[in-house]
Amino acid sequence: MSEPSIQLEKIDNYRWRIPKSYKPGMRVPGLIYANEKLLESIYKDKALEQVANVAFLPGIVNNSLAMPDIHWGYGFPIGGVAATDIDEGGVVSPGGVGFDINCGVRLLKTNLELDDIKDRLEDLIYRLFSDVPAGVGSKGDIRVGAKEEKEILIKGARWAVEKGFGTEEDLECTEENGEIPGADPQAVSERAFERGKAQSGTLGSGNHFLEVQLIDQLYDRQACDTLGLNLGQVMVMIHSGSRGFGYQICEDYARKMVESLAKYKINVPDRQLACAPVNSSEAKAYLGAMRCAANYAWANRQCLMHLTRQAFEKVFGSSWQKLGMFLIYDVAHNIAKIETHRVNGQDKKLCVHRKGATRAFGPGHPDIPERYRKIGQPVIIPGDMGRNSYLLVGTEKAMQETFGSTCHGAGRLKSRTAALKAINSDMLLKELRSKGIIVKASGRNTLAEEAPMAYKDVNDVVDVVANAGIGKRVCRMRPLGVVKG
Repeated sequence: MSEPSIQLEKIDNYRWRIPKSYKPGMRVPGLIYANEKLLESIYKDKALEQVANVAFLPGIVNNSLAMPDIHWGYGFPIGGVAATDIDEGGVVSPGGVGFDINCGVRLLKTNLELDDIKDRLEDLIYRLFSDVPAGVGSKGDIRVGAKEEKEILIKGARWAVEKGFGTEEDLECTEENGEIPGADPQAVSERAFERGKAQSGTLGSGNHFLEVQLIDQLYDRQACDTLGLNLGQVMVMIHSGSRGFGYQICEDYARKMVESLAKYKINVPDRQLACAPVNSSEAKAYLGAMRCAANYAWANRQCLMHLTRQAFEKVFGSSWQKLGMFLIYDVAHNIAKIETHRVNGQDKKLCVHRKGATRAFGPGHPDIPERYRKIGQPVIIPGDMGRNSYLLVGTEKAMQETFGSTCHGAGRLKSRTAALKAINSDMLLKELRSKGIIVKASGRNTLAEEAPMAYKDVNDVVDVVANAGIGKRVCRMRPLGVVKG
């Protein structure tokens, strides 16, 4: 390993500390979840420096946290978690949520097995590619007017269910029931409305995808029984977010928040960490707009699931209910939420930033659907289109150490530009097909940008969170077919 600029203190094989003494002004240490193999890639960008910078935030509690899929981002690293104590002047930072607000993932089960699907897999992937709009600026079949758009921002996935695009059970199996309260359409700019109005029910570009998968390994029989999962079962994973709508909200408020630094005498080493006290008017406006984007994303994934169910119905000639296409869970990856956590023996109201990180509440938590309370909250960890993905559940240790948070995916190894230079799309398609994976993408560049070699190995990432105790493995899925934006 090359000599790093930051000397980490080893706590154990899966946890490392940036001491508070590393930079004058750090209020708490940095805590990184990683093994030695992953640290080699982590040292290659400035993500660790960002972990240290986040530790400057007013009101930050315990540690500035980094998950094993950490890589360089805007302000916070992607894979960063930080909680601030609202009563102690705790702040919210748009850089701690990111541009794709509530980029997240949902997992559906089916009662199909490989033998039921293998002869129709190509047809199914082409049907999904045809029926689910994907790509930059893709326009959806689900069109809404200005009045309804504001409804979506308040109701989230409930709006979609009321329109016939799903069921009440879908809402029960979605984080925040798919409608986080406190959304304020008045806090959203006209430019954001303009960017969002044509993109409801669209997949989006980049690392967003729709993937047909097969369970190839079980780890926890009790959890699998609770979830109704078996070896060889066909699953569907949908990864999407708030599209241009959320991007514009982040852009608007990241710029506005810079003025708050001087106003509230906040000192941070990076302007991308611009922030304001949670109780301030600036923070309330940002949180109101951010929640609109979060609800937009939940409505979007609900619509995408509806279109996916319809595509399966067309290919298999049966209703989605008979195909057993029920939602396991939907989780957000980029969000700031007001939550109550135990800190030094006291219940404290915190603003928890999760940027490229997944909520992972442990067994018994009241915010988990009752059906899952014995096992903990389902946690969905996508890999890449050539390797497997995972379903985990949250743990009590995550509640104690990470404010109920864990990793969100594999994490990038190469930038999109570097991947484009290094990877031949045609060769990649052939290689994936030789593994039995059918891929349809809107653009050739997307294939290269999202190639497996552009990402860390998700198996290493999940190994860290499982061994550190902040996520518990339930089952593993391998890809059969992928639709990319």
